[in-house]
Amino acid sequence: MATITIIGSGMMGSALAFPARENGNTVRLVGTHLDREIIDECRKTNRHPKFAKHFPKGIPPFPAGCEFYQIEQMDEAVKGADLVIGGVSSFGVDWFGEEVLPRIPADVPVLSVTKGLLDRDDGRLLCYPQVWEERLAARGVRRDICAIGGPCTSYELVAHDQTEVAFCGKDLDVLRRIKAMMATDYYHVSLSTDVVGIESAVALKNGYALGIALTIGLNQRAFGLDSELHFNSQAAVFGQAAKEMSRLLDLQGAGTLDNLCVGVGDLYVTVYGGRTRLVGILLGRGLDIDEAREELRGVTLESLVVAVRVARAVKKRIAAGKLAAADFPLLLHTDEILTEKKPVNIPWEAFTFEK
Repeated sequence: MATITIIGSGMMGSALAFPARENGNTVRLVGTHLDREIIDECRKTNRHPKFAKHFPKGIPPFPAGCEFYQIEQMDEAVKGADLVIGGVSSFGVDWFGEEVLPRIPADVPVLSVTKGLLDRDDGRLLCYPQVWEERLAARGVRRDICAIGGPCTSYELVAHDQTEVAFCGKDLDVLRRIKAMMATDYYHVSLSTDVVGIESAVALKNGYALGIALTIGLNQRAFGLDSELHFNSQAAVFGQAAKEMSRLLDLQGAGTLDNLCVGVGDLYVTVYGGRTRLVGILLGRGLDIDEAREELRGVTLESLVVAVRVARAVKKRIAAGKLAAADFPLLLHTDEILTEKKPVNIPWEAFTFEK
């Protein structure tokens, strides 16, 4: 069996300890400098404290034998590892690239859970493996970074709900080895060498999940907080989201059906089980983005950053005459809500078509 080191004890990184350890691997979970209390609690109780709200009857314990390390012990935890999993959020991208990646031996594969895109001045969108590889290359270090994409919430992975994700990287043989370490009878893994496609698909859904959740808040405002869910409006925005995501994947040179399905699957689970749902509902009820953030103080809302970056890149390409604003009404309205604090007014007629 293998030795797997997970760096970053956030919810997703920690959730991956379950299939990894249940496969018989040695699993070492390393907290970042922000995770000291989490690692202390894991050592005391063998449970991750942030899963408490998802398991009111009791947090499932980590599989017996998981090992927990503070950040100062990272080099010890990485020593002898067959795989390093990067478990940081998108707010830790720079730290992970500068403080962690250079300390991982070149022959040890890295698998990242971090979802997001970085926009360039020319309107390009780069996924995080590209960003890290560029920065390492500037330091004379060559490394290929693999990543995980697809519909998977951390707490449902802990609960062993059936999950299907995609591991992406440049080398299929490396991906096959990683899959052998991680796949279980409930954690199913597809493989893809299209890193840009998979990573773009799962990042693009962020702004669109917010757009769909707006309709839930709008209906709560119109019919009351305890009213039944209204699915027509959600479905209509979901369909528009899929169209716009497809166009953006074409822009990324990654417009395949497989990539779109990975992104749309992630869109679905984010709408119904993710943190973006919470902020979208509050905005739909009539709060502005600052009020919504205050209401959700303490909740990591990295998806909002991605949504703004994607919209910013699209607007640059529209200004350069390379894209048409009419093709992205949902994304652009979501951006207005986030950056200009405009009230929610979903552009329904802009979604219609004649053919």
